[in-house]
Amino acid sequence: MYRHIQALQQVSRRMLSSSARRQVENKVPEKQKFFQEDNGIPVHLKGGVSDAILYRATMTLTIVGAAYVVYELACAAFPKKKA
Repeated sequence: MYRHIQALQQVSRRMLSSSARRQVENKVPEKQKFFQEDNGIPVHLKGGVSDAILYRATMTLTIVGAAYVVYELACAAFPKKKA
């Protein structure tokens, strides 16, 4: 068991080392420029088709959920009478 703990410590040291194997290009300035551009498109839709699909799915689920809550409240407010 001690060997497993020692191996885990060694792996964690390797993972957290400060030397990167490969340098990744910083794309943040490009994204900032793209999303801050004033082209008439709302910022939540500037990501393209995937953003539009996520937005519509979120709005649909929100509306369906709100309608279901109102339905359940109405059912609770007007219970069925026992015969």
